[in-house]
Parts: sequence; structure tokens; C-alpha cells
Amino acid sequence: MELHHERLARYFLDGDEEAALQYIRQLLEEHPRAYLYEDILTPAMYYIGELWERNEISVADEHLATAICDFVLSKLEQEKKTDKKYRNKKYKALLFGVEEEHHYIGLKMVAETFKEHGWRVRYLGPNLSLQHALVQIEKYRPDVIGISAALSYRLPAIKDLVNHFTTLDWKPFIMIGGRMAGKYDLSQLESDQSMVIKDLNHLNQWFKEGRDEAINETS
Repeated sequence: MELHHERLARYFLDGDEEAALQYIRQLLEEHPRAYLYEDILTPAMYYIGELWERNEISVADEHLATAICDFVLSKLEQEKKTDKKYRNKKYKALLFGVEEEHHYIGLKMVAETFKEHGWRVRYLGPNLSLQHALVQIEKYRPDVIGISAALSYRLPAIKDLVNHFTTLDWKPFIMIGGRMAGKYDLSQLESDQSMVIKDLNHLNQWFKEGRDEAINETS
């Protein structure tokens, strides 16, 4: 029996954006968006990565699948409505992938999760150097800075970013995520001002646990 994520991956690899979008809309009738992101879309992209690693698909196939997934996420963003409970929040998040990191679909889902909770989000995409990130960070002064990496050899870059961001005068909270966060022990990066987000379920739990406190602070 073909699993949801495998079927969706086949639509991505076929370049069939309409079938992929229709299938996801059907799933959304039965499941919350958080389930779609964490348990269907993310495994679909991991499955595609595994096919590439086994030489069952080409780099071009993988790029096509990523482009279709990106299209679907953008369409879903246009169609969704933020829960009224969260519309008056003033919190700001800024998200990007570290320099030379080209994976971005997971980061885009994180951006959408923040938006669903009423946050203002600046999503800067992948492959951004500290120098260029700081231009936007200093201007935007976000409450949360989210940084993402997929591979373990990005760890020195992540450490440099965390060390720098913890010195910013308004003390933003720093989140470290990406595929690397779910595969390796990154607890040495955590502090009162930073945490490792292992997956989207973990991020949603963070919102759930901090919601009352956040509402009280703005009331």
C-alpha cells in the first residue's frame, strides 16, 4: 500500500502540480495543517532525497520535485486564513538558511507555522551569510531569529551565528533547526536565549506552551 508521502512524492517527481495540490487539499479536509507539514510533506521530501542518494532519480528530478513542492506551499499560503485568536500579535520572526545551505522547503514550512500563529515573518531563504543577514536583522529587530541547516558540517557556521546573535542588544530568542537538528545532539547550542527545534511538532509544542504567557505580555 502506497503511503501518503510516497504518493505525494510521485506527483512532485512527475511535475504534476495540479494533482499534488488537489491531493493536499483532500488531506487538509481530514488533517490539520501541522500534520500535513510534519507527517506528509516533510517525509515526501526526505523520500525524494533518499531516491536521489540511491541514484534512482537525477538531480534534475530532485530540483523539479522541490519546485513543485514550493509551488504547492505558496498556493496553500494564499488560501489559508490566520486564526482570529492570533491576529493581533505583534511578535516578529526572521528566518534563513546558513551560508552554502541550499535546502529551504522545511524553513518555508516553519515560516508558515509562525504566520499561522499571527507572527510577522521575514523569510530570507537559504544560503545567506552573516554579513547579509545582519543587514535585515538590525533593521527588523525580530523577537525570534531562526537559522536552519541540513548537514552536520554546517555546525561551525551555526555556532558562529548563535554566538553573534546572543550579543545583540535587544536579546532576540534564537532557534536552530533543519534536518541536522533532528539527527544530531545539538544541546551544546541551547541556553536561556536559544533552543534547538527538532521538527515542526516541536515548534508547535513551543507555541502551545508559551501561548498564555505571550498573550499576557501583550494584554
